[in-house]
Amino acid sequence: MKDELIRGTAWNAGIRVFAARTTNLVAELQRRHDTYPTATAALGRSATAGAMMGVMLKDGARLTIQVKGDGPLGQIVIDSNSEAEVRGYVDHPHTHLPSNPQGKLDVAGAVGRNGYVNVIKDLGLKEPYRGSVPIISGELAEDFTYYFAESEQVPSAVGLGVLVDVDNSVLHAGGFIVQVMPGMPDDQLERLEQAVSGMPHITALLDRGETPESILRFLVGDDLTIHERVEPIFRCKCSRERVANTLLTLGAEELRSLIDQDGKADVLCHFCNETYAFSAEDLEDLHRQASEVRRRGD
Repeated sequence: MKDELIRGTAWNAGIRVFAARTTNLVAELQRRHDTYPTATAALGRSATAGAMMGVMLKDGARLTIQVKGDGPLGQIVIDSNSEAEVRGYVDHPHTHLPSNPQGKLDVAGAVGRNGYVNVIKDLGLKEPYRGSVPIISGELAEDFTYYFAESEQVPSAVGLGVLVDVDNSVLHAGGFIVQVMPGMPDDQLERLEQAVSGMPHITALLDRGETPESILRFLVGDDLTIHERVEPIFRCKCSRERVANTLLTLGAEELRSLIDQDGKADVLCHFCNETYAFSAEDLEDLHRQASEVRRRGD
């Protein structure tokens, strides 16, 4: 089954709603980074949030999420755009902890309960937008809820979930974001709060066959207008050409030193875990290009 993300409004545009099934996306991240179950859950929840936050942007814009906690997982980094193209990684993918008291994966223990959630949005302006809030739980859904309320001043409810099987495969992953627009009547706000608090866990809904659309209808009823449907996918913008251009920026002297000392270069992309190998011959060619650039500059 394909992943799906929908964006819509409800209750006379009084709320904005987003919901996503990201099982395939999270499975691809797990495969590429060989994440252990707790790391898979943390990375998958963050990637799901990133996919939904990406489609909030205007066309061509992109954002980066950094979750920097004091837990053994280290930093989580997610990069996404307005097309729901997502990539990401964790510092320590082989993090796995005993279950928490509720019998669930201990994401908060892996992320840590002290640190920051940073969001950087490249909107095509001179300077990117930067927002930052402290981690309040480490469970991530609550932390993104707090980010929206404090940094963007938008009251929101966020649900995120990843269900990992005993063989470490991803069974289900998904989430929702509901955002309240200014002027919502108190009775509607109370109705929404009751719907969110009474909602089963997102992975339980996905496990019983619910779709992103039916999950939103569970929250808001039939007064739902869908504005966009898109498939969230893993996509990394790295390539051998991009890596070669990065090596060129080292300059002729650094490239010569690299050739003389190592005779090769293996460059790893943290986002997709692909390694680009450059032989001595490849580096010599880059050295010639860098030398020519320097001569033209002289």
